[in-house]
Amino acid sequence: MDWKVYIVKCSDKTFYTGITNNIKLRLDTHNAGNGAKYTKNRLPVVLVYLESVNDKSNALKREMEIKKLNRSQKIDLINTTNLSTT
Repeated sequence: MDWKVYIVKCSDKTFYTGITNNIKLRLDTHNAGNGAKYTKNRLPVVLVYLESVNDKSNALKREMEIKKLNRSQKIDLINTTNLSTT
């Protein structure tokens, strides 16, 4: 099963990083207010980064790596894709 590591930009311009095996469903869940506690009061969220990972274990590891980045480093990572809207 293909897993995704993603970053969404919240309405307050902060970033949230997570993993999923269904990105459309996960974004819909976030924007319905039923996703992570962090995003619940920062709606809507917009997908700004998406990375494919081959399994859940590696997705979790990559998520932790990204969460340790500072804001500037996350923006640099986001700007490596064509999804960016920082």
